[in-house]
Amino acid sequence: MKPFLRSQLARHAQRLGELDFLLARPDIMADMAQYRSIAREHAEVTQVAGRYARYLQREADLGAARELLADPGMAELAQEEIDSSQTELRQLEDELQRLLLPKEPDDARNAFVEIRAGTGGDESALFAGDLTRMYTRYAARRGWQVQVLSENPAELGGYKEIVLRIDGEQVYGTLKFESGGHRVQRVPATETQGRVHTSACTVAVMPEPDPARAIALNPAELRIDTFRASGAGGQHINKTDSAVRVVHLPTGIVAECQDGRSQHGNKARALQVLQARLQEKERSERAAKEAALRKGLIGSGERSDRIRTYNFPQGRLTDHRIQLTLYQLQQVLDGELDQMLQALSHAREAEQLQELERG
Repeated sequence: MKPFLRSQLARHAQRLGELDFLLARPDIMADMAQYRSIAREHAEVTQVAGRYARYLQREADLGAARELLADPGMAELAQEEIDSSQTELRQLEDELQRLLLPKEPDDARNAFVEIRAGTGGDESALFAGDLTRMYTRYAARRGWQVQVLSENPAELGGYKEIVLRIDGEQVYGTLKFESGGHRVQRVPATETQGRVHTSACTVAVMPEPDPARAIALNPAELRIDTFRASGAGGQHINKTDSAVRVVHLPTGIVAECQDGRSQHGNKARALQVLQARLQEKERSERAAKEAALRKGLIGSGERSDRIRTYNFPQGRLTDHRIQLTLYQLQQVLDGELDQMLQALSHAREAEQLQELERG
């Protein structure tokens, strides 16, 4: 194990003793908010310290087994112990490295997924529909709930724009690397010469804002309009002006919701989407500044970043950030995203480990 990892892990063992002391103090126990905060940290540090104690124990077992190799009567048993210890030590080191990575506070939150047709006209809108089905099917596999907040259907099918709210466990942490430009190469249904066309869509994945940390909205900076919903919103919704559009005047950012029958509910949800977009704007600006200093594999998640190509003639899917190509295009479009998402997550973890070692 690298020295910097040992020093980090030793600090966790030391911190555990400090937290044990704090949790036993009457003044901490009397302050429920502070007690909960320390208890959460205690649970996280206990997990790391416990696994590190196991690592040190297996390291000691390995040393003892190597000493026994010189004894002919114990050599076979010693070799079995050496093999077992080395295997477990490798697994524990990998686990400890991941436990040391900084936690993203938004990873556990629900997410808004915005899909917009880009270059390619009708074909781009059809591709936006394909991406919508892909994420919806993946969500179903994970047991997540999907709600269409707003949609702008295209004439030939698909969407000019659609916004989904996905509710479930670790939604944002799982989908956050989907933000960016998605490119499709295929023969459109309207193409008579059989030529392959290239079209594109943009995807933005935004965490649902934490009410305690959400950007405060000034009512004087908002314009709120009501309108009659379009698209597949059900018969009732199309007979009432219940859809709501909110414009943030200083930035021009727009959010709308047309899903619910209640104007009040749609307004609340549209304001949430607006807060998420403003929060994402701030995050993107910070990421752009960081990228100027250090260009990571995963990139900033900007809409302009071309992150993936879906090539239908070859049945090929390529993620350009990690140079991963899968010849499983139809399976991925049917919602089998785990392999791609896990590869992206592992690439980001490798980046974080390098940052941790440099820092």
